[in-house]
Amino acid sequence: MKVGCLGWFGELGKKAGLALLFLGVAVALSASADDPPSMARGVDEHYNHLKTLKADFTETYQGAGVDRTESRTLWLKKPGKMRWEYRSPKEKLFVSDGQAAWFYVPADRQVRKTDVRKLEDLRSPLAFLLGKTKLEKELQGLSFAPDQHAVEAGDLVLRGVPKGLENRVTQVILEITPGKQIRRLAIDEVDGSTTTYEFQNIEEDGPVPDGQFRFTPPPGVETVTGDLGP
Repeated sequence: MKVGCLGWFGELGKKAGLALLFLGVAVALSASADDPPSMARGVDEHYNHLKTLKADFTETYQGAGVDRTESRTLWLKKPGKMRWEYRSPKEKLFVSDGQAAWFYVPADRQVRKTDVRKLEDLRSPLAFLLGKTKLEKELQGLSFAPDQHAVEAGDLVLRGVPKGLENRVTQVILEITPGKQIRRLAIDEVDGSTTTYEFQNIEEDGPVPDGQFRFTPPPGVETVTGDLGP
């Protein structure tokens, strides 16, 4: 993993988008949903009706001798709007209105902007958020992961490999609560690194104003247009 401003943009961009791709996924844990395909169909049924989602998150990265934890709040809204707001240990912001995306680190006095269609990282599949995904089609080899320890008793854990990302991701781990929500998501990459997201205080279909997804650079902040990666 690279460090510094550009390193953060690239690393966060690669990891968080995959989190955004599966954050809005839930699994029906009924007695009839006793196999991964049935659970995946329960995901689509539940989230096709959602319009917004808000959650607190803790993101942990481990790899290349680095062990880093960050946290704050995530907002999602149809169609394709999202806001990742980091406050601890350093203030950072990723926000998209569905057309453009901005990365902003106040301490760097610079914002990087790109067209969502050119966002070449794991965060780019915005069209799949909040009920537009089919988990069974997105994850190859979708199966239970009995070897994975659940954070909370009663949760179920699934694993799979996202299609089209086999050269970058070895597996994705999803921990599902009985309330049909993702409690934890872990992304294992081919370089041996792991990024884990734990979600708390999930709120579905609450009021989220469109203003949350607009960004205007503060005075004196440089705007750089182009790729967000290093």
